[in-house]
Amino acid sequence: MERVFLGLGAAFAGLAVALGAFGAHALRATLSEQDLATFETGARYQMYHALALIAVAWAVGRWPGVTSITAAGWSFVVGILVFSGSLYVLVLAGQRWLGAVTPLGGVAFLVGWLLLLWSTFRA
Repeated sequence: MERVFLGLGAAFAGLAVALGAFGAHALRATLSEQDLATFETGARYQMYHALALIAVAWAVGRWPGVTSITAAGWSFVVGILVFSGSLYVLVLAGQRWLGAVTPLGGVAFLVGWLLLLWSTFRA
């Protein structure tokens, strides 16, 4: 799992940089300020949680067998896909109904952080 989370963290971080640059340069002329801010929020939270996945990879290697660490990692993955992904699609495809889905990704982020906190007491 260590390599899985390190790889996912690196991939999501690189993608966050690419999407952030895309938003700042290619989309600036076509999006409203509000949509641009929404897109940037998706990229920012993706980067934060990509770094969290790298921390999870370290924790999995340091404390093998603590399953709540693995669960935290998967919660971060789900959070990135649902939270950031819904914001990207909301802005790029104009699917405003996805705004109702975005908080579920936020809940996944919170669950991930709580599981990581819990893991510190289990290790």
